[in-house]
Amino acid sequence: MSSSTEMKPPASPASSLSKAALDVYNDDEKASSTVELVEEEPQSFRWSTFLFQRRHGHGDLDAVATRRSVYDDPNLAQHYWPKASYENIHRFDPTARWTYREERALIWKIDWKVMFWAAISFSALNLDRSNISQANSDNFLKDLKLTTDGKWVFRLAFLIAELPSQLVSKRVGPDRWIPTQIVLWSLVTMSQYWLTGRSTFLLTRALLGFLQGGFIPDLILYLSYFYTKHELPVRLALFWISSNICGIIASFLAFGILHMRGVLGQGGWRWLFLIEGLITLLIGLATFFRMPPSPTQTKAWFRPKGWFTEREETIIVSRILRDDPTKGDMHNREGLTLKRLWTAVCDYDLWPLYLIGVFFGLPTIPPATYLTLSLRNIGFSTFKTNLLTIPSTVAGIITMFGITLISERVNERSIVAMAEDIWTLPFLVALYCLPENPNQWIYFVHASDPGTSRFPPATVGDTIVYRSAGALVTLAQSQAVPSTRRCIICLFRRRPLSEHRFIGRMTRRAVWPLVDHACLYSFLADRRGNRILIILNCFNIVILYPGTKLYYIFRNRQRERVWNAMTVEEQQKYLETTKDVGNRRLDFRFAH
Repeated sequence: MSSSTEMKPPASPASSLSKAALDVYNDDEKASSTVELVEEEPQSFRWSTFLFQRRHGHGDLDAVATRRSVYDDPNLAQHYWPKASYENIHRFDPTARWTYREERALIWKIDWKVMFWAAISFSALNLDRSNISQANSDNFLKDLKLTTDGKWVFRLAFLIAELPSQLVSKRVGPDRWIPTQIVLWSLVTMSQYWLTGRSTFLLTRALLGFLQGGFIPDLILYLSYFYTKHELPVRLALFWISSNICGIIASFLAFGILHMRGVLGQGGWRWLFLIEGLITLLIGLATFFRMPPSPTQTKAWFRPKGWFTEREETIIVSRILRDDPTKGDMHNREGLTLKRLWTAVCDYDLWPLYLIGVFFGLPTIPPATYLTLSLRNIGFSTFKTNLLTIPSTVAGIITMFGITLISERVNERSIVAMAEDIWTLPFLVALYCLPENPNQWIYFVHASDPGTSRFPPATVGDTIVYRSAGALVTLAQSQAVPSTRRCIICLFRRRPLSEHRFIGRMTRRAVWPLVDHACLYSFLADRRGNRILIILNCFNIVILYPGTKLYYIFRNRQRERVWNAMTVEEQQKYLETTKDVGNRRLDFRFAH
């Protein structure tokens, strides 16, 4: 190991390097040590490698794993030095070197310390967000004399809350705001035990939507403090795997809790809200103690030794900034401005992804959202209905892995992202063609299968990312967006996904009208709704995804022409003087 490992970063770095720091970079011995640096980009996580090869990664675990970056060039380093207010700057050491063995052990440690609890907190979100469907199987609507037209309140509040939640998160820190959100919405969930009618139902649904609105982008922003852009996508995959697993557990919980109907003279759905809300409350309280502000701020009165040694903190911070220097241009308690928000909105190269966010999965939302109601109305009991939601959840996990393996094999993004629509189309056609009074098991198979593709991977970005939500938010990492805009762009990539769920539910409400207040759907009306969903599905396959791919091919060729027309000196001058950042740079190429 080189002695340079022990060297410390400049004492007071600012937006540019100090003279003393430049002297260090110009030192001959220091320059020679960069020969050890890894030149190639790290490979993205591949499930095929993980599943089918016992050994993966670098052969020599004691070789230097530090990858070359702009900090190894004194002419470039001064343009990318982190701000003095960056909370981890005291551990940033551009001269540090570490081995593959150290890196692997450290990533595993971060996975257990940080990612594991993040997945649990994400499951808490899905537990409280999906229990309304389970309550519907227990005569919830009939007991309160409601119809399904109140569901839009939750989604509308969810949309409204996303931006304010992001602003609060950046000001107070996601480590504080995320557990606060969980605790607050768990209290609202428990309060649904005392629902009395339409007004209290709408109030609690609006509060839940408002408190849960910005949770996912807040959590993804937090994880970006610990992981590189090549490591985050698979962690997002685990998010939605945990969501599916949570759905399975929730179905079994509902099966047991709903049997409490009649206890203290109350409906089973009341106990469902109360008990699942209590579970979420315990998770929220624990999250206050399981979510440190940053890699270098893990010490607390209840954790006096912290999670990482000084050496490990240096590796975490240095590898994060080497991977993406723009993560040092904000600290984790720095609020956003309207100017930064407007900059993210005006990034027209991301608009195709926003469209994908709106239309991706739209045809699957109505069958999935109303699956429990449909199964109850076609003759299944309350308890069978909750158990019958499990097969589509399990199938969703299987299709996720299957499509991911295909995407890795063909190395394609936009076209493979159509897998959900291609999978869903024949089942929508089958639903459309079913007779007016179909066999209940045949209906179950056809209505459940569109839901199995609700969580397939979409390989948008330069790494494999999972589900449309993963595709949109992970691109903030894979497209080297500066951190001053990353959290905003995470929001705007999440927002279309929320909107497409809202649109999907309203589409279901508009084109599949209720026959009566007991929510018995007219099968002829279902035909009209299915016809619209088939049209949307075909639009995605024929226009949306191919159009997105062609757009990014066009943009890359545009930049190639401009870049290749410049001389080497002009290119160097551009790199040294440009104020373009992220995907606005001429040397950036979009993945498609």
